[in-house]
Amino acid sequence: MIISARFTARPNLRFLFAHPSHFVALGFGAGLAPAAPGTFGTLLALPIFWLLAPLLDPLSFLIVLGFLFLAGVWVCDRTGRDLGVPDHQAMVWDEVVAFLLVLFFTPPTPLWQALAFLLFRLFDVLKPGPIRHIEMRFRGGFGVMIDDLVAAFITLLCLALVKLLAPAVGDWLGFATV
Repeated sequence: MIISARFTARPNLRFLFAHPSHFVALGFGAGLAPAAPGTFGTLLALPIFWLLAPLLDPLSFLIVLGFLFLAGVWVCDRTGRDLGVPDHQAMVWDEVVAFLLVLFFTPPTPLWQALAFLLFRLFDVLKPGPIRHIEMRFRGGFGVMIDDLVAAFITLLCLALVKLLAPAVGDWLGFATV
């Protein structure tokens, strides 16, 4: 089922529910936010993480994350084609999955998670160096998903550097070793 090009400007509730892939790619509706849909998609990862993390051992969580990534490749490819824009800003499943990965490796305290959120959004919006290159190199659903995964890895590197190089500052800010 191909959706009419009239949805290319901005998807709506009708588009969201027109196909299951749209519902997932648009982050269960988070991507319909009138401003900063990527931020809302990233925020959506928090309750998903808080729900899944206690239920799954680390290996199972990473396996589920791999499945969510692969599913994201398909749903973002399908939804991008239906929207007529391969990487439409309303598609936020890439932010959800990438930030779930960040949260998995982030100490489970509000300050660490807030820092992780800010860094991830910064890298996702600015797309420095390798993120921009990856975004331009790959197309389709894989292209939509992979650049956010790179942003997640850069975020994790920065968090590791904060923890490693600034323990005194980290303790002062409440980023105690966890």
